[in-house]
Amino acid sequence: MQILVVDDDPLAGEMIAAVLEDQGHQVFQAENAVVALELLNAQPGVELVVSDMNMPLVSGVELYRELQTQGRKLPFILLTGDDPEAARAQEPAIDACLMKDFSMEETLPAAIAKVMAASS
Repeated sequence: MQILVVDDDPLAGEMIAAVLEDQGHQVFQAENAVVALELLNAQPGVELVVSDMNMPLVSGVELYRELQTQGRKLPFILLTGDDPEAARAQEPAIDACLMKDFSMEETLPAAIAKVMAASS
């Protein structure tokens, strides 16, 4: 599956990409929402977005809302260093919200499987 990872922290982006590539996914990375939107236009095969919550200029929630406004109904997983429930409360329609921590090797693939099963 083709997955877009959006994270302003290059190390975090690489870590997330490595977890996903280990699962056999093709990963595209964007350092912000503007680049993410450009990548989605250039890569129509992307099936899932995994985005950091706290980024400069445009947050993960704002990116999700922009995709919805554009009519892009891609499954969307939000990652946060804060309380995932508080982040999800800002936008309950987001498919999943996970703690951005060292458990992501297990939690992210599990969330992807759940989200993709629900969207199919």
